[in-house]
Amino acid sequence: MAPNILLSCESISKSYGVRALFSNLTLALCEGDHVGLIGPNGSGKSTLLKILAGLESPDQGTRTVRGHTRVGYVPQEPSFPAGSSIEHVLQQTLTDAGRDPHEEGGLIARALSIGTFPDPEHSVDTLSGGWRKRLAITQALLLEPDVLLMDEPTNHLDVEGILWLERLLKNRAKAFLVISHDRRFLESIATRMVELNRCYPEGRFEAKGRYSDFLEQRDAALQVQADYQSSLANRVRREVEWLRRGPKARTTKAKGRIQSAGKLIEELDQVESRAAQSSIGIDFSASGRKSKQLLVTKEVTKRFNEKPVVTNLDLLLGPGQRLGLLGPNGSGKTTLLRLLAGTLEPDSGSIVRAEGLRIVSFEQHRESLDQEAPLRRALAPSGGDAIVYQGRSVHLASWAKRFLFRPEQLDLPVSRLSGGEQARLLIAQLMLQPADLLILDEPTNDLDIPTLDVLEDSLLEFAGVLVLVTHDRWLLDRVSTILLALDGTGRLEWFADYAQWESAQERATESETGPNKESATPNEVAETATLRKPKKLSYREQKEWGTIEDSILKAEELVASCQDALQDPAVVSDAAELQARSEALVAAQAEVERLYARWAELDEKRTQTVQSS
Repeated sequence: MAPNILLSCESISKSYGVRALFSNLTLALCEGDHVGLIGPNGSGKSTLLKILAGLESPDQGTRTVRGHTRVGYVPQEPSFPAGSSIEHVLQQTLTDAGRDPHEEGGLIARALSIGTFPDPEHSVDTLSGGWRKRLAITQALLLEPDVLLMDEPTNHLDVEGILWLERLLKNRAKAFLVISHDRRFLESIATRMVELNRCYPEGRFEAKGRYSDFLEQRDAALQVQADYQSSLANRVRREVEWLRRGPKARTTKAKGRIQSAGKLIEELDQVESRAAQSSIGIDFSASGRKSKQLLVTKEVTKRFNEKPVVTNLDLLLGPGQRLGLLGPNGSGKTTLLRLLAGTLEPDSGSIVRAEGLRIVSFEQHRESLDQEAPLRRALAPSGGDAIVYQGRSVHLASWAKRFLFRPEQLDLPVSRLSGGEQARLLIAQLMLQPADLLILDEPTNDLDIPTLDVLEDSLLEFAGVLVLVTHDRWLLDRVSTILLALDGTGRLEWFADYAQWESAQERATESETGPNKESATPNEVAETATLRKPKKLSYREQKEWGTIEDSILKAEELVASCQDALQDPAVVSDAAELQARSEALVAAQAEVERLYARWAELDEKRTQTVQSS
């Protein structure tokens, strides 16, 4: 029986100027399809998704949608009307679709429940990146699409948010296609994988099954291609030797062989061109220091506004250890990194670093990059057309090529580079600094899977100490020798690997919900959400509830002001002033987290009162 195709593109091509993204590409989505789409940066994944969504037109080929099929789309960077609340965004989505939000309040109630938003009246202007992504996903689901298209939906989500999205998609019977660089996420939700890549004869490779199944089938296919390329190269070599002997094309047979040899050479050129993929060259340099105790902490505690972030941390780090940090956004992971790096002092306890300890850090927001500097100066800060790497001189053009930068990009300012290119630039800078302790705060943001694979291999070979924060659970699990989980209240818990942490989370969830508690149906969820109404608070709490949003806005404005102050070039050389401004920024960020926690606490108290009445 033929599959029931909902959405497809047939023989489509798309170019920007002289650069072709893909050509003669065909892809179909059927009922129940759960598809993961991957490929190196620049392969055209986002453009393909926009064509499928009907937001862009192909240069050639056609897009076909089955009659009455609803298509939902979640962009990589969602945008919402300024000044709108979460609930208003959902109401406007229904209005734009020609539906009356007042008559379909159940849909909005269900969407709010699915998104687990603390307060439907919260302004979208002050939502974090993770909550904005949740709202975009919820907004797309509101119209109950038959096909859901999502571009990097795990970006900005913490581990808790990614697990929320996994549960949402795994319980979804309808079709979806997801672009993602999160390999564990793909392993969890996809039942079919598609890779866009010029190394394949058709420009793409497809495999049924999960991401791990895809890897096995892709390796086998690439081996077949490599064997064919080797066989073809041998045939071409024999023909070239025959041509060099100078055969005279006196016979039809000789003429035919000469023409055939020309076609073989042309085919080999095409095969070799497809196979010649550029890959980034990552190799962090360890100092080679053998001291078994590079960094030791004893009963380290850190609080912000009396709120504990880290409590009584005892830690010993030596060469070869790779510590991974887990925890939701705002749980204190970056604070702990700064404590270890020495840019933040603990409230109590001690941190002893080996004498002359060389620490190299990758910052999540890449603050150290000079956005105005040209790429050539960012790659070679000391000037000239060469850098010194592991004791030898490397020409700037070769160094740039190692990180997939083209020669014409060298005079571009750093601000013109994409997020992935800026991440590669920062990695290039870090590689020039031999390290005893390598601290990486979200190094995987904006990196494609081929680059992640190379980064993973390099970190596994790094001989010093590694401390890693990342939402990429695949990388975290494969690289870390031990995991430390933070919960935002100062409590710390150690785990041998990600599977052990995941089991602990499942047990905690079961203990909260009860082993015999059945999952609510979508209708039950919608009915429960509809019943939620604002409850009566005490007079003091009512006053606090009425002003807490203004307090959050002011606190976030103070964070922005502290960030500007920290980036002031006038204080770069003043270590004391930098430390003071850095501590002011951390304190301001902690106050924002405290206000959000209080806001959620008040809303939870209202909800509990309603449910018990």
